Amino acid sequence: MNKIKVGIINVTGYAGVELARLLSQHPEVELTSVTGRSTAGKKLGEIFPHLASLDLMIQTELSEVDLAFSAMPHQQSAEEVIPLLNRGIKVVDISADFRLKDETEYPHWYNFTHPTPELLKEAVYGLTELYRAQIASARLVANPGCYPTGAILALAPAVKAGLIEPDIIIDSKSGVSGAGRTLKLQSHYSEANEDTTAYALAGHRHLPEIIQELGMLSPGQSPEITFVPHLLPMTRGILTTCYAPLVSGKLPLNEEGEEELKQLYQDFYMGEFFVKVVELPPHTKHTWGSNFCLIHPTIDHRTGRLIVVSCIDNLVKGAAGQAIQNMNLMLDLPETTGLKSPAIYP
Repeated sequence: MNKIKVGIINVTGYAGVELARLLSQHPEVELTSVTGRSTAGKKLGEIFPHLASLDLMIQTELSEVDLAFSAMPHQQSAEEVIPLLNRGIKVVDISADFRLKDETEYPHWYNFTHPTPELLKEAVYGLTELYRAQIASARLVANPGCYPTGAILALAPAVKAGLIEPDIIIDSKSGVSGAGRTLKLQSHYSEANEDTTAYALAGHRHLPEIIQELGMLSPGQSPEITFVPHLLPMTRGILTTCYAPLVSGKLPLNEEGEEELKQLYQDFYMGEFFVKVVELPPHTKHTWGSNFCLIHPTIDHRTGRLIVVSCIDNLVKGAAGQAIQNMNLMLDLPETTGLKSPAIYP
C-alpha cells in the first residue's frame, strides 16, 4: 500500500530536523520532500549524517505532498503556508503565525501585521489533548509553542475545574535548543555553560498564547499570568513549575486534598497516552527524546497554593512530536503512530 507523502519546509532548523528524524520511523507516511535556504541542492545526509538513510535532496520548494510541516521562522511561515492551503495541501505550522486568534496581538508580540487574519479564525490550536476533534477535521493546525505546551497541560485541569484564583505564576526552565539553531551570543557554549539566567521579564511572546488558551478553559475569568522563562545549560527539555492560590474551600489543605487533586488530574487525562500524572516531581531526563508530558500536582499546605510541575522535551512534545501527533489525527491515523518510543535514559 502506498504511504502518505509528507514534506518539511525548512528542514535545517532544530524542529525541522527533529521532524525528519521522527518521520523516518513512521510506518504510515513517507517523507518525500524537504526544503532549506542556504543548503538547497545538497543531500540531507550531507548536512545531517544521522539522516543519510532518507536519501533526500534539500530543495528550494516542496514537491507534491499530501501534508506539509512548516518549520519556518515567525512571519516567514505564513508566507509559505498560504500557497500550500490554496493548493489543497494540509498544513501543520510549527511557528506562531496562526496560534493567536486576535490579529492585533501580532504587531505587539511578533512585530508584523498578519497577512491573512481570516485564517486565524480557521486555524485549530494543535494541543491535541484539548482539541482532538477539531484537529481531526482541520486543514490548518497551529502547533503550540514549547513553553505553552508544558504550562497549559500543567494548569488545564485546575483551571477547568475552577480550583484556582486567576493570579497564576509560571516559572519555566528550558534547554538551549529552544533558542533555535541560528547563532546567538547567549547560546554560545562559553556563555550558556555553567550558567542559568532568566529572560524576557517584560513579557515573553508565548505569554498571549498561554493566556488565550487558559482563558478558553474558564470563560468569564481572565487569567492574570506572570510568566518567567529561564535558560539552562542543557540541550533539551523544559521544566515548568506553576503556582496559584486555591479557591477557598475547594480542597482541604492536607493529604486528603492532595489525593483529591491528584484524582482530578488523573480523571482529566484519563486515556491520554502522552500525558502522565506522576507520583514524584518529574525530571527533564524523564522525557528526553520522547513525546510524553509528565505532570505532578500538589498543594502547599501552609499557603493554600496549588503547585504543579510538568516536564517535556521541547523538541518533541514541544515541537516535532506534537506536530506528528496532529498530523496523525488530520490523516485519520492512530494518534500515537510513530511516537510511542519512551524517553532515552540516562
